[in-house]
Order: sequence, then C-alpha cells, then structure tokens
Amino acid sequence: RHPPAAQAEPTMLPTLTDCASRLRGQDWSRLMTERVSAWAGGFFDQGQVMWSSIDPTHSLYQSWREEALADRTPEIMGLSGFRRAIAALPEDPLATAAAALATLDIPEAARPLYLHRLLMRVGGWAAYAARLVWEDALHGRDNDRLMDWLCIQLGIELAVWRACRGPVLDQAWQAARAEMAQLVTASALAPADRDALVLQAALERTAQRRLVALVNARPVCAPVAQAQRPVAQAAFCIDVRSEVFRRHLEACSPGIETIGFAGFFALFIDYVPAGQQQPRAQYPVLLTATHRIVESIGDTAANARLLAHRRLVRHVRRAWWWFKMGAISCFSFVGPIGLAYFPKLITDSFGLTRPVPDPAGDAMGAFARAERKPVLTPEDDGERTSGMSLADRIASAETALRAMFLTGNFARLVLIVGHGATTVNNPHATGLDCGACGGHTGEANARVAAAIFNDPAVRVGLAERGIAIPDDTLFLACLHDTTLDQVTIFNRDEARARHPDALATLERDLAEAGRLTRAERARRLPGATGPRADAAVMARSRDWAELRPEWGLAGCATFIVAPRKFSTGLDLGGRAFLHSYDWKQDENFSVLELIMTAPMVVASWISLQYYASMVDNRVFGAGNKVLHNVVGKIGVLEGNGGDLRVGLPMQSLHDGVAYQHEPLRLTVVIAAPVVAMNDVLARHGLVRALCDNGWVQLLAMDDSGCITQRYLRALAWEKLDRVAAGSPHPKV
Repeated sequence: RHPPAAQAEPTMLPTLTDCASRLRGQDWSRLMTERVSAWAGGFFDQGQVMWSSIDPTHSLYQSWREEALADRTPEIMGLSGFRRAIAALPEDPLATAAAALATLDIPEAARPLYLHRLLMRVGGWAAYAARLVWEDALHGRDNDRLMDWLCIQLGIELAVWRACRGPVLDQAWQAARAEMAQLVTASALAPADRDALVLQAALERTAQRRLVALVNARPVCAPVAQAQRPVAQAAFCIDVRSEVFRRHLEACSPGIETIGFAGFFALFIDYVPAGQQQPRAQYPVLLTATHRIVESIGDTAANARLLAHRRLVRHVRRAWWWFKMGAISCFSFVGPIGLAYFPKLITDSFGLTRPVPDPAGDAMGAFARAERKPVLTPEDDGERTSGMSLADRIASAETALRAMFLTGNFARLVLIVGHGATTVNNPHATGLDCGACGGHTGEANARVAAAIFNDPAVRVGLAERGIAIPDDTLFLACLHDTTLDQVTIFNRDEARARHPDALATLERDLAEAGRLTRAERARRLPGATGPRADAAVMARSRDWAELRPEWGLAGCATFIVAPRKFSTGLDLGGRAFLHSYDWKQDENFSVLELIMTAPMVVASWISLQYYASMVDNRVFGAGNKVLHNVVGKIGVLEGNGGDLRVGLPMQSLHDGVAYQHEPLRLTVVIAAPVVAMNDVLARHGLVRALCDNGWVQLLAMDDSGCITQRYLRALAWEKLDRVAAGSPHPKV
C-alpha cells in the first residue's frame, strides 16, 4: 500500500582487483575470471578435452600457478608485470594466503566476509570444488581443493596488487578496507531487505492458506476394506511429476492403489549396466553405497550377439568421436565428411526421426527389450565383490516394504516405478531424471527391487519376519518416462505368462493415465496446445532444438508425508512431493526419522535450486540455455567463457511470457504427532536448522487428515486458527 522507497544497488564488498579495475578503466576482475575459468575447465576435465596441457599429478594450486606463469593474456591486456608477480608467490598455497592477507592488511573481523566474496567471484568453480570435498568426505577421504581454490583467489589479489601498486591504488584500497569494516559492523537490515522478507513470508503464507483450505475441505472416503484385494499396487517416486500420473491412474481404475516412496527404493547401490565397466551411483548424494550390482544380459546366443554389437557400436562411436574432435583430423572431418550430416540435420530439425538410443546406456530399443537382469548372487571378480548376500537381500526387502507400509494384502501385480526423462541435445538432462537416484533414471533401482521381491528365497525370509507375499504376486520393474508420460514394464513377458488378463487391463489403464497426464501438462508447455497437443508433447522428447522438453520440477512447493487417503482425489497441480506414511505403523518412529533426514532434505535441496535460480539467476542460475557450451563434461559456460554456471537456466523457469515457478520455500506437511517430529529435529541439527531458519516450512496434520499446526522455531508450534485451517471436512 506504500509507494516503493528509492532503492540503491546492493552493496558488494570490493576486492583489490575491483579497485584496480576502476582506477585503470580495465575490467581486470572479469579478465581474471575468464583466465581462471579457462584453466579450471582443463584441470577438472572429465574426458572432453582432447589435448590437455594440465599435468594431472600436480595439485590445484600448483597447476594454476604454472598456467598463470605461462599465460601472457593479462599482460597483453595491459596488466604489465603480472607474470613476474605470480612468480614471486610462494609455492605453498597457505603461505600465499597468509602473505596476501598480511600484505593487503585485511581487518581480522572482515576476513570471513572478504574470503567469501573471493569464493563467489568465481562461484561456479568454487561450488564444484566444494562438491568434490563433500563427496570425498562422505567416503572418509580428505580433500583440500576448496582451500586451494581460495588460496588461488588470494594469490590473484596479491599479484594484481604488486603489478598495479601506487599511491592512487593505496588510497582506494584504504577506503575499501574502511567500507569492509562498516559492512561487518552493520547489523540492521536495510528497509528494502525487510520489505523483501515480509513479502516472501506473505507469499508463502498465501500459498499455505490455499493448500490448507484444499486439504482440509476434501471429504475423507471410507478406506477400502483390508480384505478387498487391490486390482494392482504401484509404488512411484515422490517426484512432483508422479503426483499427476498417480492421480490420473487412480481415476482410470479406482481399484489401483498407489504408493509414494523415494525413487531409490531404499537401495544404496552402485550399478554397472551390461557391457559397461563404470558404475553409476543410484542413491541420494548425501549417502554412500552399500552394494555393487552388475547387470547381465542373459545366456542366450541372441542376447550375447546383442551385447557384442552394443560394445562394438560404443567403441566405433568412441573412435569416431576422437577422429571428429582431434586437433588435426577435425579439419579432414569437416571437409569431405561434413556434408554427410546434411540429411540428419534436416530430419532432426523437422522431427522426422526418433532419437537414437545411446549405446552406452539406453533405456529404449532392442537392448532395453533384451533379457537384462541384475545379478544379485555375490560374485568376486578378483578386484571387488558384487551382488548381495541373501541376508542383505532379505533385510533390504523388509526395510523397503515396511517403509512403504506394504506388508500385507498384496495385489497380483505390484509395480515398482522409477522415473527418467527422454531428451536429446540437453546438457541439463540429469536435472529431469531422479534426484533420489543421484541424477540418473530410476530404472536400475526398479529392476533390482523387483528382482529382490520376486526372489523365492527372499520371500521365505520375509515370511519368517511377518511379511507373507502370496505366490501369485509378481513385482514389475517399471520406468515412468516423464517427458512422454509412458510407463515401460521391463519384465512384461513374465507378467504376460502369469497374469495375461490383469496385465492387459493394467496396460490400458497406464496408457489412458499417460494420455490424461500429457493433456494436463500440455496446458503449461509453450506450443503444445490445440488438437494435436498429445503428439506435440511427445515430439518434444526428440527435438534437438527444444529448450523446454518438459518443465521438470518447476512449480514444486509442497512435500506431503501422510497416508494416501488424505490426498486421494486432490488436484495438487504437479506441485507436491507425495510420500506415503502412517505413523501408527511406524515403530519407534524410525521411518519418520528416515523421511525427515533424507527425502525431506533432498526435496528441500530441489526446492532451493528452483528458488535460488529464480530469485537471482545471474548468481545462482545458469542464464540463457541457448548460449550454453558444455565444459569438461561437468557443466556449462554461458557463451565461450566466464564462470561455470550453476543452477537452472531461465528456460527451465520461464515460458517466454511468464514464470512457471513461484519462489516459495518448501512447505512440508507431515501426518505425525508433533512430539515425534520435535524429537527428530532435536537429534538432527542440520534438519532443525532448515526448519528454524525458514527454508523448510513445517506443518502438522492430525489423524483426520486436517492440517492444524505450524512450526515456528526452537521446537515451538502454533495452532492454526479456524480461518487458516479451514472448516473440518465432512466424512462420506
């Protein structure tokens, strides 16, 4: 209601290089970012660089110092004496850091802020170094690359100081240090910052009010009698895209019971696909693998030939790639061979062909239809052990089934549905796959889970633990393609042999649910409306020029942890993660603790990725997707230089006219006693920090499915008033 106050640009802590740039009229800060990023792309390269000048045996700091000594670009751009200043730096990175802090006379109180500013100067590569430190820490290994990266930034500051030092720079830097001291002592928020926080809270309260009104007003239907066997049961990932498909599948066949569970299905596995050697980490990134599973393609002659052909194609493509990208052979490639790509350019441009499956890891075509099975029996190849012991398989099966609360009344067909996305020419493809599976598709976890559940020996062990699976129950390994909204059943032949009629009915329901899901998604996708909307949605998967093959998790706002009966029939708009949970069956609240410390944290990360990419795409996003170039098989640059971009491109958030995501921090609704949730928060400081600082907005649901309380902070809750909570819902 008040006119906006005049807002100054946010104050950015100045660095020495910034001061020198302003005084000399040269953007040396940008130049340093360009040169460091160009070197980092080679140092961290994962196989894209053909001819590298980087010595892989050298440390991060040592490699940068050698590169900077040979790079004449700064001096050509007017920064004379820069290489001489680099040569004067100590060979030890910590000695360089100490010399820089002492020489530049950074105030002690301002050092944390100043060092953070240096990290954010090339924040994308700093984030990548931090990721490497994180991964090594999970496995108990030391990694000092982030420290080295900070020492490099301090070395640049010291070298620029020595190359440019003079009375004018001394005076400017003295003023900058005084500004640092002011920023450190300033504790009050600026009026504009306070306004932004108030508006953020208001936006989130508005979204919560709509959610509470929707949930609390719905009728609660009487649950299906336990004696009545479901037509089928389907365990989907908690992904927001699964919410849409589950809703339509249940509408197509009310006898189908759907379950929400994190898409790795409680399997912490490194998975080696048939014909490959490198494993894929198929579990959330905050955890570590417990087993290594190798995939087999069977013993038949036909499958053996298929596997040999797949390996041959992969080797040929690898050799062809080396020829095409080689420093010398690339010229021969462009001349006589380049025109041969003209027909493919035409067919790809007009969508006349299906995408060619990647021979190194496809989920389509003849290889996907082959008899691919995970080898569960423990094997030792002389270097490492793969497979799972029977005791481990039984324990994993019990953990997963109890966590899904699927311990009785099994249907004849039980679907274990992972998810992935079919796209082409998309550097951000893994962002559309399963976050719970480490950015891969959930195919491997679905295959392994189904194989374990179908193992007769495992079923005997489960029966001894109180979980009796009927002999006629068959678990189906499935993959939900979220771009096509099609569900592939991998062990379909077995289902057709045992339950042909039930399978036929199920496949009709899955196909209809997919059609309805595509129709709902088409309303948001640019250019996918009209009488051919269904075909237009599916065509996006094979269009190499498509910027928005699907929206991914754009719009995600809510994580609901509750029995499915409390959300059945609700149109949550593809904005809610849905995790099945019944606290009355959760002994010692161990499942609640698992959910709040793993899936809830991962969901908050996904939410924060979208939030940060939207509120400040320049710093936390990836910019314009059209301009992206892949670097080192790690990430993208926007254009041909600059920092490594993090987060999401604008095309993943905006349709060209309006945003498709609201900057909401994640609202988590849990149907469990408040005392149990407080107990989890009290024992897990990082989870409590997310809730206490507002990055997770926690709401409690009572036993009738009504949202009644909101978490404040410090383990305190408030009751929602009648207006906020809505009227108690009727029962039918």
